[in-house]
Amino acid sequence: MEQGTPFPLQTMLGFTMERGDGIAVSTLEVRPEHINPHGALHGGIPYTMLDTAMGAAVMTRVPDGHWCSTIDIHIRYLRPCTGGVITATATVRRAGRRVSHVDAVVTDAQGNEIVTASGTFAVVPVPT
Repeated sequence: MEQGTPFPLQTMLGFTMERGDGIAVSTLEVRPEHINPHGALHGGIPYTMLDTAMGAAVMTRVPDGHWCSTIDIHIRYLRPCTGGVITATATVRRAGRRVSHVDAVVTDAQGNEIVTASGTFAVVPVPT
């Protein structure tokens, strides 16, 4: 797998990203600023990691001169997370010419699933 170029939101949140043939993995060490007022990981953090990993996985399958854009993501929060390292893994299930389907999961350091998701991404020509 190769590392992508970090973008400002990724840098601010502090997660890493690697991608390879139809798969992408992002990893984050949960910090105090990621915790919501109830003492658990804020749901927007794994959502952002999943969206980014899913898009990165799709980008490994799109032709040159194209990019992808999220159409929809269905996310399920399964259990709270209060700290440690979390990992989001996205896998392209079907890469079509115009639409790609992706499944993803976020696990904690013990391998427990904390969030799962499925998404649909549009494959579009890069605007000129």
